[in-house]
Amino acid sequence: MKPNQPRLRLTASALLLCLAIASHAETISIQEVAPGVYVHQGVHQLPDEHNRGEIANIGFIVGERCVAVIDSGGSPEQGLALKHQIGAVTHTPICYVINTHVHPDHIYGNLAFKAAGVSFIGHHKLGQAMALRAPFYREKARSELGFTLSAEHFVPPDQPVKDTLDLDLGGRTLRLTAHPTAHTDNDLSILDTQTGTLWLGDLLFMGHIPVVDGSLNGWLQEIGKLRSVQADRVIPGHGPVVAAWPLALTGEENYLKQLQTEIRSAIQSGKTIEQAMEEIGQSTRPDWRLFDDFHKRNIATAFAELEWEDD
Repeated sequence: MKPNQPRLRLTASALLLCLAIASHAETISIQEVAPGVYVHQGVHQLPDEHNRGEIANIGFIVGERCVAVIDSGGSPEQGLALKHQIGAVTHTPICYVINTHVHPDHIYGNLAFKAAGVSFIGHHKLGQAMALRAPFYREKARSELGFTLSAEHFVPPDQPVKDTLDLDLGGRTLRLTAHPTAHTDNDLSILDTQTGTLWLGDLLFMGHIPVVDGSLNGWLQEIGKLRSVQADRVIPGHGPVVAAWPLALTGEENYLKQLQTEIRSAIQSGKTIEQAMEEIGQSTRPDWRLFDDFHKRNIATAFAELEWEDD
């Protein structure tokens, strides 16, 4: 029997791994916010070893023919958990994984869904953004989140979207829009035309302070355009699902406009970026979670953009 012992130990280890994955998967919470539209709401926290980067809103939409995943999660395990939850809700196969942008809390679960018949979809600049950021993201995952990523975890879109794209899930159509540089340079939004559900990713923050990783001016321009979209509810990248559309944009828009106004004034007054980071926007502190973690960074990013406006 001794020759069989290693095989038995391997089988036991594999079983324990499967049980651990199943246990993690069974604990992920989802809410059906509209018929066939399911969301797991993230928490307003910085990514760390405790939450393992699982902080964003993720979920899926079920059609008659297939399922579309929208953002796969902040860790490989969360991707597996989401996949498990989809299987608990429906036997309809997964055919699309849609990434709303490149940030880690939205893409690290991608590999769990890589299989024959599954197409990955994103902004036409997403693949390049993944390739450029992957080395840094892999190091940050190891040092700050407590897990290791390989190159395989960064699954780029095989269907890049340059303008708009309609996806037929069977009995419902998703209208995807690739946006000019705003929150990032690779933002994608999704409108479920059947239920009027608008999934904005990080083009919309609620509760969590908005994070500028693209263009302040561009983001404000996109907010203006988004207001004309007809929708019955909106799913932000961070924060609760709400029916008050387009009123849901107001808090974010006011914050970004105040940054724009005060930074322009600081530049015209000859103030330095360091002075701007200490003085600008402090009155908005009570309005946002994680203010101290991102506000000064937003000022630095926007200041670098706005100081070249008139050149």
